[in-house]
Amino acid sequence: MKAVHVALAAFGGALVGATAALLLAPEKGSDARRHLKEFIKEKCPFVKDSDVDAVADRIEDMIESAEVAANQVVKK
Repeated sequence: MKAVHVALAAFGGALVGATAALLLAPEKGSDARRHLKEFIKEKCPFVKDSDVDAVADRIEDMIESAEVAANQVVKK
């Protein structure tokens, strides 16, 4: 397997793990974002800081969307 595939698999696994952790253990938004960035940097040190920020933003948006959807289901 090529090194690029291994790196992408590691990055994908890190994202899935970080997202699951945030969904299962909610905390204050700024703390969650900081932990997410630390997690990605620890698991994928080859990723540029600007890319980590972009991924953290995207995951944060997905979590917020999931929270809104969950709240709508609960209210019904």
